This record gives sequence, C-alpha cells and structure tokens, in this order.
Amino acid sequence: MPTDEELIRTLIERWADAVHRGDLDGVLADHAEDIVMFDVPPPQQGVRGLDAYRETWPPFFRWQAQGASFEIESLDITAGRDVAFAYALLRCGTPDEFARDPDTRLRLTLGLRKQDGRWFVTHEHHSFPLTDSTVADADADRSDDAAERDLRRLHQRWFDGTAAKDLDGLMAGIADDVISYEHDQPLQYVGVQAVREVCKAGLDAAGDGSVTWHVPELTIMVNGDLAVAWGLNLVRVTPPDGRTVDSWSRGTRVFERRDGAWLMIHQHLSFPYDPATGQARTDLRP
Repeated sequence: MPTDEELIRTLIERWADAVHRGDLDGVLADHAEDIVMFDVPPPQQGVRGLDAYRETWPPFFRWQAQGASFEIESLDITAGRDVAFAYALLRCGTPDEFARDPDTRLRLTLGLRKQDGRWFVTHEHHSFPLTDSTVADADADRSDDAAERDLRRLHQRWFDGTAAKDLDGLMAGIADDVISYEHDQPLQYVGVQAVREVCKAGLDAAGDGSVTWHVPELTIMVNGDLAVAWGLNLVRVTPPDGRTVDSWSRGTRVFERRDGAWLMIHQHLSFPYDPATGQARTDLRP
C-alpha cells in the first residue's frame, strides 16, 4: 500500500503533467473547493475558491502554447496524519528566457489536507526570486523585440497547424472575442467559434490534398501591449491527383497582450477588386 508521501507525489506529478498538457480538468482534479493560491500575477490578496482558481489557467495555457515549459525539477514532501506540505522547483519559461538565464526556476509550495481518506490541495504559492537579473529579464520580456519573437512563433504555429490540418493548433492565440473580416460574407465574423468554422471549412475544402499557408514577408510592429502584423498571404493547395494552385491575398492582424499572452483580437483579409468589373482578383501575384 503506498505511503502518504507516495500518494502526494503522484498527485503533484499528475497535476504538473496536466498543466503541461493544458488539461484544465486534470489541473482541478485534486484541489479543494476552498483553495487559496498566491500566484506570480496579481491580485495581491491571492485567488480564493475553486471557481476563481479555474479562471487563472486558460491565460497561462495560451502563454504556454507559445513554447513555454512546465516541468518539475525537484520535489520534497512532508506528510502528517491529515495535513501535509510540499515544496518544489520547476522549469517554467520560454526558450528565450532559458537562453538568457538557464538557472531560472519557478518556486512552488503546496499545502494539503486529507479528507475522507483522500488528499486535496488547499493552498498553492508560486513565485520567481526577485534579483537584479530577474528585473532585467522582466524588462527584456516586455521589450518590443521579445514580443515580436513571440508573435512570429505564434504565426509559425499557425503555419504548421495549417500544413498538419490541426484545427486546434490554428485556434491557439485567438481571443474569444475576436472580430474577423474574412474573404467571404458576412461582413464580419464575431468570436473564436465563428473563426474556427471558417478555418475548418478551409481545411475541409482541401480534401485529401495538402494545404499550406505562409506570409513570406511578415511585418510586425509592437507598442506596449498592442501589436499589428501584416503581409501578403500565400495559400497553396495541392490535390492528390492535380496540380498545385496558389492564391495570394492581403492580411492584417491586431494583437493584444492579455495576462502575459498575445491574442489576436482582429483580423482583416481581402482580395483586390477590379473597378471595371467589380469582381475580386484572386489571380494576382506579387
């Protein structure tokens, strides 16, 4: 029969794995209704209650989807009869952050209590140590150059998701309240679900053939927590038994940084039109 320490270790490792996979149900599974979390971001008084705890994770998952890691490096546990605590160090950061400071670690302390023979997490405390280099790194993370790198990685994930026909991957980094002006009617698509349906239709139209999307000369400008990206979209479709068809159009995308993660809040796509005929010109090339 496993000891309490072994049960708690399994619980924490299962929780960390759920965080890494973006599995919200798994993250919540072993947490008490009255959980109190002191997190790295505000509020200062902490997050109180399971519902409030639940709401903190989607922004983190969106940030993590940009390439960040969340891995336990060390874990120590002390368990009593019905109360226990654990402390751990985790690798939590983006590749750029680890390139600047390979030793950066997230510190984690957990408080647990046993109820009806089962352990529940009742308290979490996350922090990064505050040092001169930490402050410098935080400033660098907020810099326009770092933001541009994050946004280019997000675009690359979209390009890769198109080639893999990964609809979930294409939804990464899109705000729930996005407004998109697409190539076709209606005038606007409101909400991430509406954009998802447009993307699904595009992937389905390729059938068994291959489809790729790229912006060869992507330009990005960042100012604080707002950014805009634009360029000519190249969509290439190759049917299983046909010749490749290229389509060029114009695209502008607006992003906002929310809770540390960049989200697309607006997209505008268009084809030029021929004023003599009023018809869209889908045959133009740069």
